[in-house]
Amino acid sequence: MSTNAERVRDPQQRAERATRILDTAADLLLRHGYRRVTMDDVADGIGIGKGTVYLHWKTREQLFAAVFAREVLYAMDELRQALRQDHRVCLLHNFARVYFLAITNRPLLHGFLLDDPHLLGKLTSSPDADRDERHANVARDYLGLLAEHGLLRDDLPVDEIGYAYQATFEGFLRAEAPSGDLERHADLLARTVQRAFESEPAIPDATLRDIATATVALFTGLIDADRAASGLP
Repeated sequence: MSTNAERVRDPQQRAERATRILDTAADLLLRHGYRRVTMDDVADGIGIGKGTVYLHWKTREQLFAAVFAREVLYAMDELRQALRQDHRVCLLHNFARVYFLAITNRPLLHGFLLDDPHLLGKLTSSPDADRDERHANVARDYLGLLAEHGLLRDDLPVDEIGYAYQATFEGFLRAEAPSGDLERHADLLARTVQRAFESEPAIPDATLRDIATATVALFTGLIDADRAASGLP
């Protein structure tokens, strides 16, 4: 068996090489944009043959979709860590603030989300047909958890609150931050979400901790499922 074949078959080396490919592709995409980066550019950036890149991803779109999926996982993990460190992040306005900053502080992910819908559709039309359903289910379960504890306004159905919240969140993502100050923009988003969608019941701190723990569990399941479905190292 050749040395090259052994490298392909070694799981750890294969995972390390996949990570280098993703890192290089992400750097090139950030510097040059989706339309200008080719598989040759990625291979040259690492110093390997283009055929080696194709051992991991069969098309340019699949590779860039994997970069996008990894960026989303990073942002979700940042949100999960914030929930573990401060249980009050489970409140919708705090949740929105943290997730907004997790996205906007990742220029590549923010750029992916703000690009044209056709491009985003190509990056998310992966063989993982269940991805959108998984994300929708977790969002619904999270909002349902808040509603169950009286933390959302009760004059609208939860699905309508979810729709309006998503539209608000995406609108803030697309709007230019005042004076380039992302923190102030995030604070404004939090105040908007709090006044539009939340109630303010007196809820024991221990209950908030339980809600945060349940939310972490939801996101852990989503992160694990997305990582497995994307085949990311």
